[in-house]
Amino acid sequence: MTTHAPNLKAARIAGGVATDQRHDSAHKHVSGSALYIDDMPEPAGTLHGCLGLSTVPHGTITRLDLAAVRAAPGVIDVLTAKDVPGENDISPTGRHDEPVLADGLVQFHGQPIFCVIAETREQARRACRLAKVEYKERPFVTDIGALDPRKDKLVTPPLTLKRGDARAAIDSAPRHLKGSMRVGGQEHFYLEGHIAMAIPGEDRDVTVYCSTQHPSEVQHMVGHALGVPSNAVTVEIRRMGGGFGGKETQGNQFAALAAIAAKKLGRAVKIRPDRDDDFSATGKRHDFLIDYEVGFDDEGNILGVDYMYAARCGFSSDLSGPVTDRALFHCDNAYFYPAVHAQSAPLYTNTVSNTAFRGFGGPQGMVGAERVIDEVAFATGKDPLEVRKRNFYGTSDRNVTPYHQTVEDNIVHSIVEELETSSNYARRRREIAAFNANSRVIKRGIALTPVKFGISFTATHFNQAGALVHVYTDGSVHLNHGGTEMGQGLYVKVAQVVAEEFQIDIDQVKITATTTAKVPNTSATAASSGSDLNGMAAQNAARQIKQRLTDFAAEKYSVPAEQIVFLPNRVRIGNQEIAFTDLIAQAYVARVQLSAAGFYKTPKIHWNRDKGEGHPFYYYAYGASCSEVSIDTLTGEYMVERTDILHETGRSLNRAIDLGQIEGGFIQGMGWLTTEELWWDAKGRLRTHAPSTYKIPLASDRPKIFNVTLADWPEAHEPTVHRSKAVGEPPFMLAMSVLHALSDAVASVADHTVCPRLDAPATPERVLMAVERVKAARV
Repeated sequence: MTTHAPNLKAARIAGGVATDQRHDSAHKHVSGSALYIDDMPEPAGTLHGCLGLSTVPHGTITRLDLAAVRAAPGVIDVLTAKDVPGENDISPTGRHDEPVLADGLVQFHGQPIFCVIAETREQARRACRLAKVEYKERPFVTDIGALDPRKDKLVTPPLTLKRGDARAAIDSAPRHLKGSMRVGGQEHFYLEGHIAMAIPGEDRDVTVYCSTQHPSEVQHMVGHALGVPSNAVTVEIRRMGGGFGGKETQGNQFAALAAIAAKKLGRAVKIRPDRDDDFSATGKRHDFLIDYEVGFDDEGNILGVDYMYAARCGFSSDLSGPVTDRALFHCDNAYFYPAVHAQSAPLYTNTVSNTAFRGFGGPQGMVGAERVIDEVAFATGKDPLEVRKRNFYGTSDRNVTPYHQTVEDNIVHSIVEELETSSNYARRRREIAAFNANSRVIKRGIALTPVKFGISFTATHFNQAGALVHVYTDGSVHLNHGGTEMGQGLYVKVAQVVAEEFQIDIDQVKITATTTAKVPNTSATAASSGSDLNGMAAQNAARQIKQRLTDFAAEKYSVPAEQIVFLPNRVRIGNQEIAFTDLIAQAYVARVQLSAAGFYKTPKIHWNRDKGEGHPFYYYAYGASCSEVSIDTLTGEYMVERTDILHETGRSLNRAIDLGQIEGGFIQGMGWLTTEELWWDAKGRLRTHAPSTYKIPLASDRPKIFNVTLADWPEAHEPTVHRSKAVGEPPFMLAMSVLHALSDAVASVADHTVCPRLDAPATPERVLMAVERVKAARV
């Protein structure tokens, strides 16, 4: 940021809370001057690593001949499991089921077996291909459709949520139906792939620069792998080129291997896998097979539901337990179920272990809920929006979730009503019906879907954060906290909070890299909690210093504390005003401490997993989206003609940043539900492992008309930081309107008499097959 002399007569500071501020690194992003780890100058003698990956999905290694690898040009060393000096495990949940390098047993195609360390990256990559590995292959499974969720192997214990007697409610309902739905996974496709650079220090010390959302976890995993305490490991990250959950746990392996090699060889080591290896060896969004049964009446009121959410989790637990838990937490979306039973099945498969991805299971849970709404709408012959509104949570009653938390801040009715009006939903539905009646090949569809997303880590102990604030004698401020910046704008938001507390211009607040050496024991920047947690911790630190300054000024100038007011870049003390910088200089001379460590823990939340009851979420974020599509019934190709979004972030800290998150989240969610398809072949190989075979949305795929509005009337029900709300994950689920608009267009070929049961991703092939299936069902 460019600094300037503070305006001592300004009515408001520049860059405070609730103002539109550009991302602190936006100009660097577009000019190419933002420094990422691969841009950092390499220490002299830096070595480079490359992973050697398995070529079978399941088997025992009977021969591992690395002689040719070791003899290859430039190769310095080759690491195997026996070279891990500490514990050969990087399981984030402590289940000890995820080795740094496979030790005899291979459980998925692409699992790292060894790591080549060479003078150059190219030499390491070429040497990897010279390994001779033989296996005794074992039976393998990649498709959860071939498994029984009640009998087959799980990677972590399942969760059951229940309220009322769902079985009795379904059986006694006037009408009931059952079905199943496949929901695909998703590759994170961060622009910057995984990377770690480890620099050995004296004694047991090592510093690791790692593209990670969770520096403290990397610190712990590197320590475990090296067999050293956490105080010997420093992890630092200034920025990531995208994360989306894919760098919450998946960076552990690269960091651990780089650190092991660096300490063994006494030289800096960098590991940056190419995109194909990154795809193959790192986890993705969980795909689900959802079985559902619902009882309802002729008006479309849901009386009871029963869900089974079976997930492809891969070979180890990773974060599959909490991900599948959160899927169940959102199997209601915005709807009240009088009686509900929901169960998860985190299934073991011989695929890479799936992991966190924006929404963390919540999107898959919501998609199941919306399928049930569609089924009921088709069965009763009603507009799906009517059925949605009929089943919304109430405000004073009908407001208890399947996990027994009372919804206290429900504004979904107002959000949907406002969007229904502003998008002209009713008029456009009539126009689309008229268009379809006169169009034989091209059919249009429209859908309006809501979002209610719970905010907090469901593991209660993660809902804490720390921050460190220094005020220097010239009045400039140094800010550090445990949150990480992956492009989402967290750093600038927290800086705005600190600027607001001190009433100084934001360019006086220095944003610094996240490091375990300054703020310890941090939680991952995930669960949409980055601003909530770190903003409050930074605010706490700033308020400590501010209180010391107030006490000092009151004593020095002999005025009551209540007569000391922080104004823009100045402080009023009684009937006089002095510059903020002057007060700081005076406080320093008087030996006032101008540094503070802040802390925050989210109140009210608790969760008993064994009982399936509690208050796991501090609050909910709400939004709604209305999308219109057109499909070609001869090819299955489609276009998104228009999308209208209304989303709320409470009293927004930064509307410009929030709007960007909403737009980006929607497009990423649209990709997940339409074009992004993960496909394993009969040999257990992931074949969609590069941009050539895996299609993320292009700029040309966005809706032709894209209206995004940030609701300006809500504010957080709870005392969050300046009454703002989370924005990272909730907008992702707004894209459900596209899936259901496609379903609506498909249904038009049979006059909306047959539910298309369109699975995700709704690729053109799936749309075409659904069209043919609906036509056949009508006959």
